Order: sequence, then C-alpha cells, then structure tokens
Amino acid sequence: MIVVPIKEGENIEKALKKFKRKFEKTGVVKELRSRQAFIKPSVEKRKQKSKAIYVQQLQQVEE
Repeated sequence: MIVVPIKEGENIEKALKKFKRKFEKTGVVKELRSRQAFIKPSVEKRKQKSKAIYVQQLQQVEE
C-alpha cells in the first residue's frame, strides 16, 4: 500500500504528483505489461544481447 503524507494546506496536484512518482517506482504497471504476453526465454536473451551490443557500440563511439 502506498502512503503519501500530505501537509496542511498542500495543493492536491502536488500530492497526486507524489503518488504517481511513488507508484512508478513500485513497477506495478511495468510488471502488468510484461505479463500480458509470454516471451520465450530464448527471445528474451536475444533481445538482451542485441541491446548490450548496441550500448557497447555507443560507448565505443564516445571514446
């Protein structure tokens, strides 16, 4: 359960912003989206490998 302490006279928009930030950090929405469709482990590994190659190439270009 997410608890957002609100100070006396604090704007409701600020409180909502705090709540949204805390909710994002929990990763609930990300988890739900990932569970919508099953991804085979081999496909997942392939995607991670290609991402790692891409990041490595970017780092080489910077140097």
